[in-house]
Amino acid sequence: MKEFVVCYNPLNRHERKESWDAAANPEGRWRKFTREQIIARDKSSLDIFWLKDKSLADLDNLPEPDDLAAEIIENVEAGLNSFRSIVRGLA
Repeated sequence: MKEFVVCYNPLNRHERKESWDAAANPEGRWRKFTREQIIARDKSSLDIFWLKDKSLADLDNLPEPDDLAAEIIENVEAGLNSFRSIVRGLA
């Protein structure tokens, strides 16, 4: 999140710098689009993405459904425990 805040530059949006470049940095996480580019999209969709999750591209090597479900449960339980800690801290 820290990298995003630095790129987003909430204190001066006019000094934001793109980190994406087709040749030099195609994995850059900060990219701007012109109005013309957005309007040219179907129904002027703001669902714009250029980065691909490489782990999802290889469909032949996906984890087993049981493993995915266990990971989801673990993440949800960790989130709940974090919220429980916050609530205890508020009391």
